[in-house]
Amino acid sequence: MSEPGDLLLAKKAMRAAAKAVRAEAFHRHGARAAQAVAAEGIGFVSPQRGAVVSAFSAIGEELDPVPLLVRLDDEGFVLALPVLQGKGLPLAFRRWRPGDETVERMWGIREPLPSAPEVVPDIVLAALLAFDRRGYRLGYGGGFYDRTLAAVRTLKPIVAIGLAYDEQEVDAVPYLDYDQRLDWILTPSGPRRLHGP
Repeated sequence: MSEPGDLLLAKKAMRAAAKAVRAEAFHRHGARAAQAVAAEGIGFVSPQRGAVVSAFSAIGEELDPVPLLVRLDDEGFVLALPVLQGKGLPLAFRRWRPGDETVERMWGIREPLPSAPEVVPDIVLAALLAFDRRGYRLGYGGGFYDRTLAAVRTLKPIVAIGLAYDEQEVDAVPYLDYDQRLDWILTPSGPRRLHGP
Protein backbone atom coordinates (compact mmCIF):
# COMPACT_ATOMS: atom_id res chain seq x y z
CA MET A 1 0.00 0.00 0.00
CA SER A 2 1.29 3.47 -0.82
CA GLU A 3 2.42 5.81 1.93
CA PRO A 4 0.48 9.09 2.37
CA GLY A 5 3.48 11.07 1.10
CA ASP A 6 3.60 9.02 -2.10
CA LEU A 7 -0.12 9.56 -2.66
CA LEU A 8 0.22 13.30 -2.15
CA LEU A 9 3.00 13.40 -4.74
CA ALA A 10 0.86 11.34 -7.13
CA LYS A 11 -2.02 13.78 -6.66
CA LYS A 12 0.28 16.74 -7.31
CA ALA A 13 1.52 15.19 -10.56
CA MET A 14 -2.04 14.36 -11.65
CA ARG A 15 -3.17 17.94 -10.97
CA ALA A 16 -0.71 19.36 -13.50
CA ALA A 17 -1.93 16.98 -16.22
CA ALA A 18 -5.60 17.43 -15.26
CA LYS A 19 -5.38 21.22 -15.48
CA ALA A 20 -4.10 20.93 -19.05
CA VAL A 21 -6.87 18.48 -19.99
CA ARG A 22 -9.55 20.70 -18.46
CA ALA A 23 -8.19 23.82 -20.17
CA GLU A 24 -8.32 22.07 -23.55
CA ALA A 25 -11.89 20.86 -22.88
CA PHE A 26 -12.93 24.37 -21.84
CA HIS A 27 -11.57 25.89 -25.05
CA ARG A 28 -13.12 23.15 -27.17
CA HIS A 29 -16.62 23.19 -25.65
CA GLY A 30 -16.98 26.59 -23.98
CA ALA A 31 -20.51 27.66 -23.15
CA ARG A 32 -22.02 24.65 -24.95
CA ALA A 33 -20.95 22.41 -22.07
CA ALA A 34 -22.66 24.61 -19.49
CA GLN A 35 -25.85 24.70 -21.58
CA ALA A 36 -25.83 20.89 -21.97
CA VAL A 37 -25.53 20.42 -18.21
CA ALA A 38 -28.35 22.94 -17.66
CA ALA A 39 -30.56 21.11 -20.16
CA GLU A 40 -30.08 17.89 -18.16
CA GLY A 41 -30.91 19.41 -14.77
CA ILE A 42 -30.70 17.32 -11.59
CA GLY A 43 -33.90 15.29 -11.91
CA PHE A 44 -31.77 12.14 -12.05
CA VAL A 45 -31.34 12.29 -8.23
CA SER A 46 -35.11 12.74 -7.64
CA PRO A 47 -34.63 15.82 -5.44
CA GLN A 48 -37.40 17.09 -3.18
CA ARG A 49 -38.96 20.37 -4.22
CA GLY A 50 -37.36 23.21 -2.27
CA ALA A 51 -34.17 21.25 -1.53
CA VAL A 52 -31.07 23.35 -0.85
CA VAL A 53 -28.57 23.05 -3.71
CA SER A 54 -25.10 24.47 -3.22
CA ALA A 55 -22.94 25.20 -6.23
CA PHE A 56 -19.74 27.18 -6.80
CA SER A 57 -18.55 30.35 -8.44
CA ALA A 58 -16.55 29.12 -11.44
CA ILE A 59 -12.97 30.28 -11.83
CA GLY A 60 -10.57 29.64 -14.69
CA GLU A 61 -11.63 26.74 -16.89
CA GLU A 62 -14.18 25.22 -14.50
CA LEU A 63 -17.48 24.23 -16.07
CA ASP A 64 -19.78 27.20 -15.46
CA PRO A 65 -22.77 26.15 -13.30
CA VAL A 66 -24.74 29.40 -13.77
CA PRO A 67 -27.06 28.20 -16.60
CA LEU A 68 -27.93 25.15 -14.47
CA LEU A 69 -28.49 27.35 -11.42
CA VAL A 70 -30.86 29.62 -13.37
CA ARG A 71 -32.91 26.53 -14.23
CA LEU A 72 -32.86 25.27 -10.63
CA ASP A 73 -33.93 28.68 -9.36
CA ASP A 74 -36.86 28.62 -11.80
CA GLU A 75 -37.75 25.13 -10.55
CA GLY A 76 -38.03 26.34 -6.95
CA PHE A 77 -34.82 25.04 -5.42
CA VAL A 78 -33.06 27.05 -2.70
CA LEU A 79 -29.59 27.92 -4.01
CA ALA A 80 -26.39 28.59 -2.10
CA LEU A 81 -22.72 29.30 -2.73
CA PRO A 82 -19.78 28.31 -0.50
CA VAL A 83 -18.01 30.70 1.83
CA LEU A 84 -14.40 30.18 2.96
CA GLN A 85 -14.11 30.24 6.74
CA GLY A 86 -10.36 29.79 6.97
CA LYS A 87 -7.55 27.35 6.29
CA GLY A 88 -8.25 23.87 7.62
CA LEU A 89 -11.96 24.60 8.12
CA PRO A 90 -15.00 23.30 6.22
CA LEU A 91 -16.90 25.64 3.95
CA ALA A 92 -20.07 27.39 5.04
CA PHE A 93 -22.93 28.02 2.62
CA ARG A 94 -25.00 31.18 2.17
CA ARG A 95 -28.17 31.64 0.16
CA TRP A 96 -27.77 33.08 -3.30
CA ARG A 97 -29.91 33.52 -6.40
CA PRO A 98 -28.85 34.42 -9.95
CA GLY A 99 -28.43 38.18 -10.03
CA ASP A 100 -27.65 38.55 -6.31
CA GLU A 101 -24.62 40.66 -5.43
CA THR A 102 -21.42 38.84 -4.51
CA VAL A 103 -18.00 39.83 -3.17
CA GLU A 104 -14.62 38.66 -4.46
CA ARG A 105 -12.58 36.78 -1.90
CA MET A 106 -9.54 34.51 -1.86
CA TRP A 107 -8.28 33.19 -5.24
CA GLY A 108 -10.77 35.46 -7.03
CA ILE A 109 -13.73 33.35 -5.89
CA ARG A 110 -16.99 35.25 -5.56
CA GLU A 111 -19.10 34.65 -2.44
CA PRO A 112 -22.54 35.77 -1.26
CA LEU A 113 -22.69 38.85 0.95
CA PRO A 114 -22.15 38.27 4.70
CA SER A 115 -25.78 39.33 5.22
CA ALA A 116 -27.07 36.34 3.21
CA PRO A 117 -28.57 33.61 5.44
CA GLU A 118 -26.48 30.52 6.10
CA VAL A 119 -27.97 27.20 4.99
CA VAL A 120 -27.00 23.50 5.00
CA PRO A 121 -27.17 21.92 1.54
CA ASP A 122 -29.08 18.78 0.58
CA ILE A 123 -27.26 18.57 -2.75
CA VAL A 124 -23.68 19.72 -3.30
CA LEU A 125 -22.46 20.56 -6.81
CA ALA A 126 -18.66 20.47 -6.81
CA ALA A 127 -15.99 21.61 -9.25
CA LEU A 128 -13.00 19.35 -9.83
CA LEU A 129 -9.87 18.70 -11.84
CA ALA A 130 -10.44 14.97 -12.41
CA PHE A 131 -12.76 12.16 -11.33
CA ASP A 132 -12.92 8.38 -11.51
CA ARG A 133 -15.80 5.90 -11.61
CA ARG A 134 -15.36 5.04 -7.93
CA GLY A 135 -16.43 8.59 -7.08
CA TYR A 136 -13.06 9.99 -6.10
CA ARG A 137 -12.50 13.61 -7.03
CA LEU A 138 -9.21 15.41 -7.58
CA GLY A 139 -9.43 18.96 -6.24
CA TYR A 140 -6.87 21.69 -5.78
CA GLY A 141 -5.24 20.25 -2.67
CA GLY A 142 -6.76 22.45 0.03
CA GLY A 143 -9.12 19.73 1.30
CA PHE A 144 -12.04 22.16 1.61
CA TYR A 145 -14.63 19.92 -0.04
CA ASP A 146 -13.45 16.78 1.77
CA ARG A 147 -13.82 18.51 5.15
CA THR A 148 -17.13 20.04 4.10
CA LEU A 149 -18.71 16.85 2.79
CA ALA A 150 -17.54 14.94 5.85
CA ALA A 151 -19.03 17.59 8.16
CA VAL A 152 -22.38 17.88 6.37
CA ARG A 153 -22.71 14.09 6.10
CA THR A 154 -22.67 13.92 9.91
CA LEU A 155 -25.73 16.21 9.95
CA LYS A 156 -27.94 14.62 7.27
CA PRO A 157 -27.89 12.55 4.09
CA ILE A 158 -26.69 14.59 1.13
CA VAL A 159 -25.98 13.99 -2.55
CA ALA A 160 -22.62 15.11 -3.93
CA ILE A 161 -22.51 15.73 -7.68
CA GLY A 162 -19.35 16.66 -9.56
CA LEU A 163 -19.69 19.00 -12.56
CA ALA A 164 -17.09 18.24 -15.20
CA TYR A 165 -16.23 17.85 -18.84
CA ASP A 166 -16.25 14.25 -20.07
CA GLU A 167 -12.53 14.53 -20.79
CA GLN A 168 -11.80 14.93 -17.06
CA GLU A 169 -12.43 11.27 -16.29
CA VAL A 170 -9.33 9.28 -15.33
CA ASP A 171 -8.80 5.60 -14.54
CA ALA A 172 -8.06 6.19 -10.86
CA VAL A 173 -7.67 9.24 -8.62
CA PRO A 174 -5.17 8.65 -5.79
CA TYR A 175 -7.01 8.93 -2.48
CA LEU A 176 -6.42 8.97 1.25
CA ASP A 177 -8.70 7.82 4.07
CA TYR A 178 -10.19 11.28 4.57
CA ASP A 179 -11.07 11.85 0.88
CA GLN A 180 -14.83 12.02 0.36
CA ARG A 181 -16.48 10.39 -2.63
CA LEU A 182 -18.95 11.90 -5.07
CA ASP A 183 -22.26 10.13 -5.62
CA TRP A 184 -22.75 11.31 -9.21
CA ILE A 185 -20.92 13.07 -11.99
CA LEU A 186 -22.75 15.35 -14.41
CA THR A 187 -21.00 16.04 -17.70
CA PRO A 188 -22.28 17.44 -21.02
CA SER A 189 -23.01 13.87 -22.14
CA GLY A 190 -25.26 13.26 -19.13
CA PRO A 191 -25.26 12.04 -15.52
CA ARG A 192 -23.49 8.94 -14.26
CA ARG A 193 -23.89 7.19 -10.93
CA LEU A 194 -20.49 6.60 -9.36
CA HIS A 195 -19.77 3.47 -7.37
CA GLY A 196 -17.36 2.63 -4.59
CA PRO A 197 -14.50 0.12 -4.90
